[in-house]
Amino acid sequence: MKRIEDKIKSEALTAITKLYQAEGDPQKIQIQKTIKEYEGDFTLVVFPLLAYSRKNPQVTAQEIGTYLKDHMSEIAGFDVVKGFLNLKISQTFWIDFLEDIRTVQNYGKVSQTAESENYVIEYASPNTNKPLHLGHIRNILLGASMAKIFEANGKKVSSVNLVNDRGIHICKSMLAWEALAEGATPDSVGKKGDHFVGEYYVAFDKEYKKQVAALVEGGMTEEKAKEEADWMKKARAMLKRWERDHKKTRELWTEMNKWVYEGFDDTYKKLGVSFDKTYHESETYLIGKDVVLRALKLGELSQRPDGTVYLDLTEYGMDEKVLLRSDGTTVYMTQDIGSAILRFQDFQFDESIYVVGNEQDYHFKVLSIILDRLEYPWSNRLSHLSYGMVELPEGKMKSREGTVVDADDLLEDMYRTAKHASEDLGKLEGLSKEEKEKVYHTVALGALKYFILKVDAKRNMVFNPKESIDFNGNTGPFIQYSYVRINSLLQKAEAEGLKYKLQIHRNSIDTKELELIKILYDFPVIVSEAAEKRTPSVVASYAYDLAKEYNQFYHEHKILTAEDEESKVFRLVLSEKTGEVMKEALNLLGIDVPERM
Repeated sequence: MKRIEDKIKSEALTAITKLYQAEGDPQKIQIQKTIKEYEGDFTLVVFPLLAYSRKNPQVTAQEIGTYLKDHMSEIAGFDVVKGFLNLKISQTFWIDFLEDIRTVQNYGKVSQTAESENYVIEYASPNTNKPLHLGHIRNILLGASMAKIFEANGKKVSSVNLVNDRGIHICKSMLAWEALAEGATPDSVGKKGDHFVGEYYVAFDKEYKKQVAALVEGGMTEEKAKEEADWMKKARAMLKRWERDHKKTRELWTEMNKWVYEGFDDTYKKLGVSFDKTYHESETYLIGKDVVLRALKLGELSQRPDGTVYLDLTEYGMDEKVLLRSDGTTVYMTQDIGSAILRFQDFQFDESIYVVGNEQDYHFKVLSIILDRLEYPWSNRLSHLSYGMVELPEGKMKSREGTVVDADDLLEDMYRTAKHASEDLGKLEGLSKEEKEKVYHTVALGALKYFILKVDAKRNMVFNPKESIDFNGNTGPFIQYSYVRINSLLQKAEAEGLKYKLQIHRNSIDTKELELIKILYDFPVIVSEAAEKRTPSVVASYAYDLAKEYNQFYHEHKILTAEDEESKVFRLVLSEKTGEVMKEALNLLGIDVPERM
């Protein structure tokens, strides 16, 4: 569907040729939405065109504006404000536009083709030593939403998860379990597997701090005490045994990871996310280690006297990046090298996107440089979707100290709050218990996802569960409720036998009707902008504006009892398309809509 901006641009280039006998540069034709302080729909910036007219801005704008009005039936009028030409689009255009899109399926989306770019997007990336928490939720919701947004822009998207299932942090949980559990399992104590294992990670930290404090009290420096504490030395020894494929160590590791995976899968299901492929660092680190050792042998890497393998990046303004420790164990960078290589083999991606917090900005810059230095031609196809931290009103969370907001506990709390809010509205009479439960869960998830995703991905944010579930204001439930209102209206129209799926016959529309159509017109641009800026907040803001505008329209206009049949049909068509677009915008955020609230 051709945009009116494209037609204006084409006609403006023709105007330059006709008026000034010059061939205009398309790059100099700048068209933007008219700012609210001025009358008009689209603004043509005239200043870049003065080189063709050799006249002042006001005269140039007047001449081009007159030409456009004479040659475009869509232009109802124009206004010149200094070097800006504000164009007013005719009501006929907007009415015809609504008629054109009313039956369009997947309006606002770009269809995939054989030439569509292949994107791989990695998100979640949990550690198997603790359950998912609020920080993971922001990561997962951002990744899942961006996958939908990229798909809506015509990309082929594969969602992948890289599980951090090895390393010193995993050994800490294992060591604490061996020392304290007395053979207990999640089933024997009636706990979810990831919660069960996470408790031993916290237990390790408590005991470790006691040991460090005792050594410091005995005269050792804190730095040395942290290295010499008994449990830390044992955890390091366990990691070495794991890397040597020690049977007993591997068996315990396999069993404890199994408990955690079962817990993760349950939480993913609650959040409504899934992955096309899951990678494990216990496999990818071996690929990375082989690559590093081969590069060392070829003289592409350096080695210190103690055996540490590194790459000197000082020429890039960075440090010497360690790739293998002196004891031969790997670091995160080593396994990320292996993961990237394996991922390219699997997907031959045009772009591989890592959804990871902004504290890892440096890490991913280094990863691309290392792969480039190791002569992988696709190293420039890696990108980092960097996002800000999520905190609570009380401040930051710490996994080791057990002061995080557990994802499952948060989801349960959101459910309870949504249930109370829905019951207070009193609009679920007649629904079965199962139907009510579905509404409560849908509202709870909508509130959580919207509150997280309405914040620009790059910004830090504070999550307040109580603020997120509100049926008024900039919240998910408000937008869901707006959709339910439209759905209820259309059901009433059907019940009354109203034939509104007819061709629109309308010569003029009022301000609220016009504003609503204009917001619908913006949807394809919003979908594109969200992908370009790489933040779902663009879609969230749009969904709220659309819901807010519709509610104002709904309160100011009669619909089922409109004064004439043409108005009734037009407003029902407008409502139906608004509901479709609202639902699709929420879908891009991973949010479902209930039929009733």
